Amino acid sequence: MERRGLDAYGYFEREGSLGRIQPEFAPVVAAARERIGEAYGRRLHSAYLYGSLPRGAARPGRSDLDLLLALHHEPGDQDRDTAEVLGRGLGQDFAEIDGVGVLLYGKDRLLSEQERYDLGWFLACLCTPLLGADLAEHLPRYRPDSLLARETNGDLAALLPRWRARAAAAATPEEHRTLGRAFARRLVRTGFTLVMPRWGGWTSDLSESAEIFGSYYPERAAQMRAAAAVALEPVADPAVLHAYTEDLGPWLADEYTARHGTKTPRG
Repeated sequence: MERRGLDAYGYFEREGSLGRIQPEFAPVVAAARERIGEAYGRRLHSAYLYGSLPRGAARPGRSDLDLLLALHHEPGDQDRDTAEVLGRGLGQDFAEIDGVGVLLYGKDRLLSEQERYDLGWFLACLCTPLLGADLAEHLPRYRPDSLLARETNGDLAALLPRWRARAAAAATPEEHRTLGRAFARRLVRTGFTLVMPRWGGWTSDLSESAEIFGSYYPERAAQMRAAAAVALEPVADPAVLHAYTEDLGPWLADEYTARHGTKTPRG
């Protein structure tokens, strides 16, 4: 029987582990662990990997190193500057990765009731412990339901005006590629979580996500499949951004709101 990322009781299993990291990425992960500890010291509560590396799906020279750092306090300017230096150094020293992304949060926010079905779920289900005590021990188990769909991706409608402004300001091929990749990733993940409760499971694979979405919305399947391709192989085409902000994005936002509602506003 297909389990679709769930355990025998229908709860999400944590999708990654340190044991799945491919050997070629072991040095950068070891360096990240050491440098994070040195950079943040007692400010750090715990550190986590997420994305393709802990899933064992990273591509040498093509995949990012994605980190989530939980601090004992809400991050300030010094913490953000430290993250920028940390990420830049790892990116320069290891050709195996194509950049470093660092998410910074205070542990109280990650464990808050308001973030229970967004950042809390993300940490508990999609992040792999790297350093420190695992905050997931203080979070509940999660199922692929409409509440989770609403609180994770139910804010696409609110994002679209900012997307349009960023697309209008983009002037270089590199800017078009960067925005196209970011928008495409978000659209594919939102398309998947739109149908997640009906499909009854989880996947972080973008191509698989697009195929699952397309089985429920065949009239939009080709668009979502194309978006998954752009997410993996970005293109410098302004027309792609226009299609995302004026066609696929607005349709998806309306359909999402109709089926799951909108994400609870954050203070």
